[in-house]
Amino acid sequence: MEVGRPSLDHLAVFLAIVEEGSFSRAARRLGRAVSVVSYAVTTLEAQLGVALFDRAGSRRPVLTEAGRTVLGHARGVSDEVDALVSGIRALNQGLESELTVVVDVMMPQDRLAAVLREFQSAFPTVDLRLHVESLGAVGEMVVTGRARIGLAGDMLADHPDLHLRRVGAVTLVPVAAPGHPLARLTEIPPGMARRYRQLVLTDRSARTAGEDFAVFGARSWRLGDLGAKHALLREGIGWGGMPRHMIAGDLANGRLVALAVPEWGQTSYTLRAIWRRDAPPGPAGCWLLDVLGRACAEAEEDPPG
Repeated sequence: MEVGRPSLDHLAVFLAIVEEGSFSRAARRLGRAVSVVSYAVTTLEAQLGVALFDRAGSRRPVLTEAGRTVLGHARGVSDEVDALVSGIRALNQGLESELTVVVDVMMPQDRLAAVLREFQSAFPTVDLRLHVESLGAVGEMVVTGRARIGLAGDMLADHPDLHLRRVGAVTLVPVAAPGHPLARLTEIPPGMARRYRQLVLTDRSARTAGEDFAVFGARSWRLGDLGAKHALLREGIGWGGMPRHMIAGDLANGRLVALAVPEWGQTSYTLRAIWRRDAPPGPAGCWLLDVLGRACAEAEEDPPG
């Protein structure tokens, strides 16, 4: 038996009957006569070649086994149609259909996750593509157009193609494992830190490749992943700077010790919202940058203890 192609209208009538529990209430909801609703269901049943409701012995329409199967598919079709309409409406209002964003690895991850949860609720039709990069790689993605917006450090702060807005800063703290020679000193003399291996977060971008940021040790291991650097620091393999929010627990439980390196001072890693001057963000991008900015500012004002 050949199965016909049902119309969206007939599926909508079928769903209304199921949701309302009667033909008459479905008719009132749809603003149609009961006979029109009944005819739509009869036509749908004829097209599919199955009975959708068991009408015998009950005043309420009861779904047949076939009807229950059709119900799942009908709801899926309805959801897809709703998403299509919502997406087209958003496009007509200038809302992005998708948004690629790149965020500096220094951004507190718990606050980033909270912002993205809000974004999902505020913009359910926008497909988000998230990249987490370090140092100049963040700005490079925006400059080259691979990301529409970003949250970056100062590596490309003077780039003529970028618009930048400061949103906060992360404090970097020099640390080492408690068994490291520097951690056992009551006072670190000037130049002493240069004698020991410094673990350094390296820049994977071509634009700032080879540049050093807060590097004082004569010997260093360069790592492309902040999590790997964190793990090696806790193993006592070297010393290096880490964002304070990321190591607060280690400092509290003694797995890492803050170092008073004279050359270090109080290093602050500035975070800026960035986008290309010739490609300003749309409504979703503006919302995301604003909320990320507030999250960064709150993290700066309320650092971990």
